[in-house]
Amino acid sequence: MNRSLRRLGALVGALVLALPLAGCVQEDADRRTGSPVEILNPVDPPEVQASQLAAIEPGKLLPLRDGEHRMTVTMPEDYTPSAPNGVGTDDYRCFLLDPKLTKDTWLTGTNVLPGNPDVVHHVILFRVPPEQVAEAEAKDAETPDEGWTCFGGTGLDGEFTNVDDAGWLGAWAPGGDEVKTKDGYGTRMEAGSRIVMQVHYNLLKGAAPDRSSTQIRWMNGNRDLTALHTYLLPAPVELPCRPGHDESPLCDRDAAVADVMARFGDAGNTNTLLHLLCNTDVKPSNTTSCTRTIGRPMQVIGVAGHMHLLGRKIKVETNPGTDHARTILDIPIWDFDNQGTKPIDPVVLQPFDTVKVTCQHQQWLRDRLPAFQGQDERYVIWAEGSTDEMCLGILQVAYLDD
Repeated sequence: MNRSLRRLGALVGALVLALPLAGCVQEDADRRTGSPVEILNPVDPPEVQASQLAAIEPGKLLPLRDGEHRMTVTMPEDYTPSAPNGVGTDDYRCFLLDPKLTKDTWLTGTNVLPGNPDVVHHVILFRVPPEQVAEAEAKDAETPDEGWTCFGGTGLDGEFTNVDDAGWLGAWAPGGDEVKTKDGYGTRMEAGSRIVMQVHYNLLKGAAPDRSSTQIRWMNGNRDLTALHTYLLPAPVELPCRPGHDESPLCDRDAAVADVMARFGDAGNTNTLLHLLCNTDVKPSNTTSCTRTIGRPMQVIGVAGHMHLLGRKIKVETNPGTDHARTILDIPIWDFDNQGTKPIDPVVLQPFDTVKVTCQHQQWLRDRLPAFQGQDERYVIWAEGSTDEMCLGILQVAYLDD
């Protein structure tokens, strides 16, 4: 993880010097549960059971366009999910898939075929460039079972450091239709690239073997398409324990930071580096936001958000506080299993325009989610574990100066 730390450190330095208008604000909020309505009457998140998953009709395939093809890539072996630490009802597993690309290719759509609908709760797809394939193969070989445990991402080095061109490809949930890019657009996949398929297995009704597949729509790399990129808007997280729930030693921030460092090594420094990137002081709060200043012209055609299980609300805005302000994503009740990119009417941003992500997290959600069963409350910062948190806006963009 040292390379990840150095990359993000270099990135922070470059952005602080080159983008002095960038800023991050952590807004004051009730440090217990947020708004008065939620204090009095919090809404329980849905508990999805295996019978519900299996009963959902499969999504439909969309017609292929001229010059477009479809391929199916399947997990090499069956995998039987289980709670990674022996406790809980969820297993997040990453599987390395090989589309066997011998030439550069345009990816123009994605779909997922769950092998066992009783246990497959949702799927996120990531691109692995050729230079990271060896690392991904080593990660895959760490455990005797197929794939490796992961949450929020692939766990590969530098995953959240390339904020202008990240490797997210798509997301799927039961009943979801095949997704295709807008006509004339595609994501460039270099020859030798792989795909990581992250599967969330739900174990409320027990575990059973699964062997799922992903389908990708593709066109030859010599087609004249506009390249899509993933632009990230991360913000630090500083979620304190609630009054009356703060007896645990990990409710002390320093102890919580030490715990993250022990679990993730140098990658545990990400929250600190995000404070540097966003030019903010450490301040306990349920709400955090970060504004980035655009460095090159771009057209935004899709947007998504990413938090973990304590996420409650997320919003992404362009040019906030100006006459040209626009909200391009507003999710008032966050659903971790609905992370797909939402298409929007194109928004053109020029250098020195701004984009802002705002997230709210709530500790009371741990009282209602099986993943936190038996766990003491603790101070939560940005980290990759299932019971840690993130605040991340995700823009699907085309750079106008490519």
